[in-house]
Amino acid sequence: MFPAPGHARDITTDGIIADTVSAATSCMHWRPVGTCFWLRCSLFGGCSIRASLKVGHFNPDLVVSAYGDAGNPWAEIRESLSLAADLGMNAVFRAATGSTVDLGSGTASVEGTKGSDHRNLLFKEVDAVGHPWQLFSELSDSFDLLCPSVATPFLPYKQSKLNAVAWRLGATEAGYPATWIPGMREIGSWPVNTWGPVHPRHGFVTQAEDPKAAAVIAQRAGDIVTRAGQPHVYQNLASGGTRNLLGTRVWLPPPLLENNWRTGQWQMHAPASRQSCEVFGSNDLGSAGGWSAGKVSQSGSYAWTLWRPYQCCARAGQVFLGNVDWMNYP
Repeated sequence: MFPAPGHARDITTDGIIADTVSAATSCMHWRPVGTCFWLRCSLFGGCSIRASLKVGHFNPDLVVSAYGDAGNPWAEIRESLSLAADLGMNAVFRAATGSTVDLGSGTASVEGTKGSDHRNLLFKEVDAVGHPWQLFSELSDSFDLLCPSVATPFLPYKQSKLNAVAWRLGATEAGYPATWIPGMREIGSWPVNTWGPVHPRHGFVTQAEDPKAAAVIAQRAGDIVTRAGQPHVYQNLASGGTRNLLGTRVWLPPPLLENNWRTGQWQMHAPASRQSCEVFGSNDLGSAGGWSAGKVSQSGSYAWTLWRPYQCCARAGQVFLGNVDWMNYP
């Protein structure tokens, strides 16, 4: 019995922001986590030690879309970036391979039944774009309680069409042991319940359920973008270490890791809107409808927000002296 189909659904920037706000109580996990200490000096008042509250919470950093011929379900991004990406994809692929064939997105089927919800070998493009919510957070004056994100709104961190050779042939992934060793980096529990491997990080997935295939593609994109020095065409979204952002000392999230909610969580926008976050790879073998029930897109297009964990404290002096954490976060 196959999962019930969802509806083909275009999403807009306003809709993504509304979904994000509605999921904040479930996905943010805001906590006071410690105290920061600062040295503050003035010309006539001397120096004193000041303290500020250290907080932790998840930020909506990226909107990651996995899609076929219908294109990115985020309407504004599809209209503004897709044409240029299509032209770039074909030009790069022709130059690299000598082919004169126009490339298309879509789904490749090796075996299985017809229908986008039950094919074995699936192919999808992916876009990872800075979340529009950051436009509003940058205007906020509540940074004593909220951490700024390192993500730039609407910046395309990855467009697979601009990396057509690697995304289709996967040659750049040959140097990773996980490309060759089954079960090394699986989304889910290998071998009983696996949605698919993280490596090789290209656009093909062997998966019977289209929503799970799209989730694997989204996880691969997040894996690439949150790591520096990967053999792909992309813009790195900084991970690890500390930054001073907008008058705030910020501890950045770690790189995304599969099956680990402490590195990032996903909120679905299309084809169905969800007001909660999850980690891909859940075991649905015992459930009647399975994880994909109500999530199969008729157009083959999917979109999620990637929420990542930050910690921060407001600047209370010229020199940061250190911090004391009351709890591990997240």
